This record gives sequence, structure tokens and C-alpha cells, in this order.
Amino acid sequence: MKQILKRLLPLILLLYALFNVSAQQLDGDEAAPLAQVEENGARLSSAKPSASQAALGGERGTHGGGQEGGHLVQEALSILRGLESSRRRGATRFDRPSGLLGTTAYYAKELFCLLFMNGPPHDQTPGTAKEQSKLSQPLLKAVRLLEVAAKDNNSDATYLLGEMNFHGNFSHPRNYPEAFRRYYDLATSTGNSTAQHMVGFMYATGIGGAVERDQAKALLYLTFAALGGETRSEMTVAFRHHSGIATPQNCTKAAYYYKRVADKAIRYWRAGPPGGRAISKHGYRLAENEGGVYGEGASASSSGVNANKGGPTSDSHAAFDDVLEYLDLMSRKGDLKATLSLGRLYYDGSRVLKRNLKKARNYFMTVAKQYWTRDGKAIAGDQGMEKLAAKAAGYLGRIYLRGDGVEQSFERALTWFKRGIANGDALSQNDMGLMYLHGYGVPKDALKAATYFKTSADQDFAPAQVNLGALYLDQGSVPTAIRYFKLAVRHGYLEAYYYLAEISDQGIGMDRSCDVATAYYKIVAERVETTHSSFEAANEAYEDGDLEAALIGYMMAAEQGYEAGQANVAYLLDEQKSRFPLVSLGVTLPFKRARTPLLQNPELALLYWGRSAKQLNVDSMVKMGDYYLRGIGIEADPEKAALCYHAASDYQQSAQALWNLGWMYENGIGVEQDFHLAKRFYDLAYETSQEAYLPVSLGLLKLRMRSFWNTITNGRVNSIQSEPELEKDRSFSEWINNFFDSDHPYSHDDDDPIDTHPYDPMPGGDDYPDDIEDSILESLVIVGLAACLVFLFYYRQQRQLVHARAIQNQQANTARPPDAPGQQEAAPPPGDGERGFFPDPGEPEFQQWIAGGIAR
Repeated sequence: MKQILKRLLPLILLLYALFNVSAQQLDGDEAAPLAQVEENGARLSSAKPSASQAALGGERGTHGGGQEGGHLVQEALSILRGLESSRRRGATRFDRPSGLLGTTAYYAKELFCLLFMNGPPHDQTPGTAKEQSKLSQPLLKAVRLLEVAAKDNNSDATYLLGEMNFHGNFSHPRNYPEAFRRYYDLATSTGNSTAQHMVGFMYATGIGGAVERDQAKALLYLTFAALGGETRSEMTVAFRHHSGIATPQNCTKAAYYYKRVADKAIRYWRAGPPGGRAISKHGYRLAENEGGVYGEGASASSSGVNANKGGPTSDSHAAFDDVLEYLDLMSRKGDLKATLSLGRLYYDGSRVLKRNLKKARNYFMTVAKQYWTRDGKAIAGDQGMEKLAAKAAGYLGRIYLRGDGVEQSFERALTWFKRGIANGDALSQNDMGLMYLHGYGVPKDALKAATYFKTSADQDFAPAQVNLGALYLDQGSVPTAIRYFKLAVRHGYLEAYYYLAEISDQGIGMDRSCDVATAYYKIVAERVETTHSSFEAANEAYEDGDLEAALIGYMMAAEQGYEAGQANVAYLLDEQKSRFPLVSLGVTLPFKRARTPLLQNPELALLYWGRSAKQLNVDSMVKMGDYYLRGIGIEADPEKAALCYHAASDYQQSAQALWNLGWMYENGIGVEQDFHLAKRFYDLAYETSQEAYLPVSLGLLKLRMRSFWNTITNGRVNSIQSEPELEKDRSFSEWINNFFDSDHPYSHDDDDPIDTHPYDPMPGGDDYPDDIEDSILESLVIVGLAACLVFLFYYRQQRQLVHARAIQNQQANTARPPDAPGQQEAAPPPGDGERGFFPDPGEPEFQQWIAGGIAR
């Protein structure tokens, strides 16, 4: 035993050291001022600063001081500012380090947490005394001060207590019933729009069991909050009128509320530097990290038209870090194209790479220095180098024009834009137009601006197309403006959607269309996530392992109409990620994370799967079918499941939906049993995704056996039948074209092997004699057919001549005078009636005919 302990002692010390370092790092990350602490809750609660948030951040002054109990709120705030943030209170995941040792330590910590620190979920039942006994003394003192101030009807204190109980700020345990009570008191007593929104949100979702779901009450409170200017409520009410949730669909009201949010979004975007603010997208589907809801190949997001077509050795399967490392390597070797690509990646940023304006400027400058000297003279280079340098100059000019990471300088921006324009760069042309349009460092000149915009727009540059369209719109040329806006919409440019929404809503230059306007307003509102969305905070919570906080954030986005938020909520609540869940078999594994009660709600999962499916998410539609088929969160209904699978398979994007339909037709579940249709759907599943080869092959093997048995026993089920070849009715011209285009039935194709003979005088040569004989035979047939046609034509002509002469003779006999009495009737000349084709020997024409034949 002692020897075992001696061997385990180094491992225990190593784990202790690792956790000690991790705890210090975690404490360092969570030690933040109150403004940063509340920022996490504010992103999940409101985008518009309320009175309580102003008291927290101190941006608009303290409003608690003017109310009764204001001094208590100030004292509580001073205590809370000294507390550490509990932003990662429920986290068990850590930032994944790089390197062998760091990766080993990371997974060692993960394994230790899963095996020994994975306790049961916390009970969320309300118990104020029990919860307060667990609070730290400073936090308990602050809570009691706020409670005393709330009893004096201090709105800031009431709001702070609601936020702490709802979001769990400052290590305060979440208590959703208590949070609802605080929000409800504030909403009914003061009409605070933020509190009204939270009450409506809790009625809509029933989160934490605080209240039962009541969509009518939710719409009532959300409408009051929207009328009060609460942006999140405006989005939610607009989506409910757009989709018909707890109210009939009303396009007019949906367009009205979406327009209010879109106006705020476009003002926020235009309030930034020249060219608009840099908008980052945070609304992504969590399932996409795993290849879709059903995994790689089975999900619609990774099969069909969305399948990864690249081979195993192609770069389509490479991780982003590998691509970045490869570009960096090529850049160090002097590849300017790779250098420019790195600059664009760091300048634009992405989901997996944060913006780094300093690095981006350095990369762009590296490319520019390879083409221009310090005094601006161009170095001789190929045409490809000129284009790369022009693009780099455009980005450098934009950096100085906007002041991205550097001091704003119109003079330097003008210099770089001139260099880029000299080589035809579209970005430089557009931004030069902006400088002349608004007078940034140059005199205002709308005509010059339009010229630059036109040159850039001709290169299909979306910002220039919108700027040029706006100038045409100001001049009253609406059709031309609409044409440029539609060109820019193809590239997803934000301002183009807004202009088209305004034009469609007001019916300027085109028929008014409420549906089109609503769709465009919705796109604009959802693109500017910063003003109202909680995606960023939800993503951070999910990466930290706090699934409960992530669920709340995604749920708020889902209620606002974000399809990605709806899919994420359903994905987090979905417990059917495995076909054979071990929990259902009664197996308890130490490494399986326990799910909190908040994450165990199949009814709510089905609700959001349905809303996501209504916004054309194919995988969500298939998931709806699974829930109806198995009776998860609702009574089993195979017929509705079949309808969901049929809807998901209309565009042949989901191999899973097609396979499910084949299984249902094979077994007659929800549909009439039909082996032939089952085979058809199995085949379509394999055509959609080759990843379905194994399940389709097994399914077809079993299906053919059942169909064979059904056939020999004269069963009632429609067995597998051979597909008849239907002959298409063809017109005469199509028949002629097919006759000439078709090959001879005995001729060989180019791919057929050449017949070889035992004795070949010219090995490897062409068989010319057979080709010559075939051509002679064809020529003789053609000549014979031509001779027959000539003979028939000549025969017909002679018959017509004979008939004409007979008519002439008859007319001549009729006109002859009557004969004298007693005079005998002259005998007709021989051969006058039937003389054939040639004249008789006694006729005058006979000599001429002979003479003509001799002459020939």
C-alpha cells in the first residue's frame, strides 16, 4: 500500500499544482470592475440602458439617489464593486492550450473533473433563507441593503435584485421565481420597459418553472415594452406578428416593428467611421461544429448540395489553424498572395479569429513595399503583382480613412487610394468616392464621387453599387437605383437591404409589397446583432461550459426570431443525440455530465425545433418528425412524423429524412406499407449522401428479403417491381433527328475493343478494306434509290402527256363538220386510241423519233 501511495504521490502533486495555477488564472480573469461584470448581464438583459443600468455603469448618473433608499443602493453598489465576478461560476472547462505539455495538462484536468468533481445538479427550488446562508458576507450585506431599499419602492434596487437572481451575477445563486417577482413588481409599479420585457420573456418560455407558459400574457407585456422603445421587445413582437405566434399573422404590424429596429440598426451602423461600423456575426448554430444535428453526412447541413466534395487529402477538411499556419509559412517564403490573404483575414476577423488591425496593417504594408518605393515609384513586376499591390493599397487607404488601429489621416488615405486607383482597384475607387462625397480631406464634389462610384460598381463592388444607387435615388432615377441595389444585395450588403426595404414599404418606383419589405427589414435588424442580441455572451458561456447561462442567452435570441438561436435552444435541450442512450438503459457513467433541471424540457425543445423548421431549417424539420414518431414531449403521432419527413425531403437535402421515410414505408408506420416506395426512398437517401451507404445497404437487403417473401406468399403489400421504360411520344422531326444521330446497331463505339483476327498483316493498323466496302455499298444503295425516283418521275410525266393528247383529239372530232350523204366514214388511224409511250410506224412522229434517237 505504501508503495502504491509513493507512486501516486507525484501524480497527486502534479494535479494539485495544475489546479492551483488554473484557479489563479480563473480568479485573475474574473476579477473585473463592476461595469465589466454587469456587461455580461446587460448583454443578456438589455441593449438599451435603463435607469438601473445607468446606476450600475455610472454613464447617466445615479438615479437611486433621487429616490427613497437611494443611499442604501449606493452603499450596496460600493460593496458589489469590490466583489469578484462569478461569470464562470458553473464552468468546468478551461481555455485549451497549445503544445504537447499544455494539451496533456488540459485533458488531465478534464478527466479529473469528469471522474471526481461531477456532482448532481443544483436544486433550483426557491429557498431564500437557505440560499442566503450560502452567500459570502459582503454579498449578503449588499443583498440585504438592496432588499431594504426595494421595500421603499426604489426601482434601481428592485431591478438589481431581479438581475442578480435571474443571471446569477456576483456568485448569487439563480432563483427564477424570485427574479420574476422583482421584475413583475417593477413592471407594474413603474412601467419600466426592461422589466416588462423580462416578464413577457418569462411568460413566453416558462423558464425555471417561475410561471406557466402563457403566450397571450407574454404578447401583452412584450407589446407594452415595445411601445416603450425596448428594442428586444420590438424584435420579439415583430417576429410574433410575422409568424403568427399567439396572434394572427399581420404583415403590416410585423413590418412596423421590424422597421423600428432596422432604423436603429442602420443609424448605429452609419454612426461609425467612413464606410460604416465593422459588424461581427455571432449568431451561429452549435450543431454545425459537429457536422449538423445528426452528424457529418446524415444532416442536411453536411449532405446533398452542402456535402463536402473534397477528398481526404484536400484542404476542404483542413482546420482553420492549419490553414492559417500554412499561409503564414508561404508568406515567410515570399508569397505575396498568401501575405495579402493573411492581412484580409486579420482585418475582417471571423468566428474563430479575432480582428487584429495591427497585424493586418503589417501584412498589407509588406505587400505594398514589394511594389512601391518610399517615394511612390512603382517597381517593375508582373501583372499579378500589380493587382495584389493595388488591393493592399486599398486596404491601407481604408485603414487610415477609418482610423482602424491607427490615427485617422485623410492625407495618407488619399495617397494610398491614388496608388490603388492607378492599378484599377475597386476598393480604392469606392473609398475615394466617399472622400469626395463627404469632403474628407478634399473639396466636396458629388460629380467626381459619382465617377469613382461608377468605375468601382462596374467591377461588381457592392459598396460602390449602393453608393451609386443612393445618388440616383436622390436624383429621382428610381429604376436605376433599384437596379444597383439589387446588384449589391447579391453580395449581402447591409445598406442595400435597407434601401430595398424602404422602397418596397413605401412603393416608390415599384408596387408596394409588405412581405418583401418585412423580409428585408428583418434581415437588416438581425444583421446588426450588437444593438439587441445576446449571442456573444451566450457563445462565451457555452465555451466556458455554463450551459444554463448559454441556454438563457440563446433563448432570448430565439424569442427575437433568430433561427440560429431557436436551433441552439432546441439542440441544448435535446437529449436524443444518441440512438442508444445509456441513461435510458439505467447505466450511470462517471464521465457523463449531469444535466440541470433547466436543460430537461422536451416540450420546449419541440417548440423551438418547430419554429426553426418554419424558417426552413431542414434538420429541425427532421427532428420534429423524430419527436412526433417517438412521442418525445408530445403524444406520439406517426402521421405527423411522416409529414415532417416528407417536407424535409422535398428538396432532397436530408439523407436522414429520406431513410426514415423508407423505413416507415417498409413497416407501414404512419403511411400505407409499400415495399416499392420504401426502396425508392432508400435509393434517394444514398444519392443524397454517400455516407448513407451502410445503412441503405442493410435496409435494402432486409427489404428485398421481405419483398421476396411477400411475393411468393401472395401478400397484400406492393412488392418491389422493375421500373418500366416509358417510350416518349416523338414528333416526326424528332424521329428523323434521332434516326440520323443514332449509331448503327452493328457499329462499334470508340470505347469498344477492336476485333482482332488470328492473322493480321498489319498489326495495330486500321481495318481499311471493311470501311471501303461499307462505303461502296451505301453509295450503290443511294444511286439505286435515285434511279427509282427518276424513273417514277418520267413515268408520271408521260402519262400526263398521253392524257392531254387524248383530250385534244376528242375536242377536234367534236368540231369537225358532218359528212356528205353516202360517203363512207373514214377509218381512224391505227393506234389513235392506245398507242403507248412511243409513236406507231405509220405516224409522222415516228420518223422524227427515229431521227432523234440516231442523233443522240
